[in-house]
Amino acid sequence: MRLHLVDGTYELYRAHFSPRPGSTSPDGRDVKATVGLVSSMLALLHDTEEAVTHIALAFDNPIRSFRNDLFAGYKSDEGVPPELHAQFDLVEHAARALGLTVWSMKDFEADDALATAAARWAGQVEQVRLLTPDKDLGQCVRGQKVVQVDRKQQKVMDEEAVRAKMGVPPASVPDLLALVGDAADGIPGLPGFGEKGASALLNAYGHLEAIPADPAAWTVRPRGADKLAATLREHREDALLYRKLATVVTDVPLAESLKDLAWAGVPRERFLEMCDALGLTTMKTRPKRWAA
Repeated sequence: MRLHLVDGTYELYRAHFSPRPGSTSPDGRDVKATVGLVSSMLALLHDTEEAVTHIALAFDNPIRSFRNDLFAGYKSDEGVPPELHAQFDLVEHAARALGLTVWSMKDFEADDALATAAARWAGQVEQVRLLTPDKDLGQCVRGQKVVQVDRKQQKVMDEEAVRAKMGVPPASVPDLLALVGDAADGIPGLPGFGEKGASALLNAYGHLEAIPADPAAWTVRPRGADKLAATLREHREDALLYRKLATVVTDVPLAESLKDLAWAGVPRERFLEMCDALGLTTMKTRPKRWAA
């Protein structure tokens, strides 16, 4: 048995910005993103290789969390296309109409819910599959027990793959993002730090606190070591804050048990009502497994 944990916000954005034609509901709403996510989830549920038995989706709704109180520049709803923002509640309703567990995050982020679920249930399943390409979730990967799945690129990243891609082990991913930044989340990083130098330091020392203040004590010498050391000394508090922003929470109060995440099939009546509301005639025949 494997547990599939889906970054619903990523899937929603991916559907909205995809080249597929737009979709409009009978009442005139733009529902392209919602329709795209429903189609994507049906494809996942019918994927014999994925063999979904237990699944949950997490959404940022709104795109704001406790991290915005810590740092004004952190990602928010600002700049979200209004036609996409208008579907935040709708897509959660549509996902539930597929018989899926949905976590709608407000104080925490979708990533926090996924990280919590992975930490809570990894010992009870064969494998946890985090369906998101977001690099900050790389910190949750553990061997081949907890892996990341990029469905768009058709790639599975275990711990070895995370290290190969990011240059550091999963435990150091928040430290790396603190130094180099993460534009997707509004984390600026420290000036002058690139992935190569940052990863060299973190491979040697693991975490920010362990990096000596004096570069003469460094066991590795990334390019511009003296300047990097000066920057780290000057901005150490900023770096620690950025790491806190990049560190996922693993104790979100999720109400469900692992048993509650079992997918029993698409609830026919609810799904068909959703299709009618969105004007999806052909979608009605897509489900291959109906709930009893």
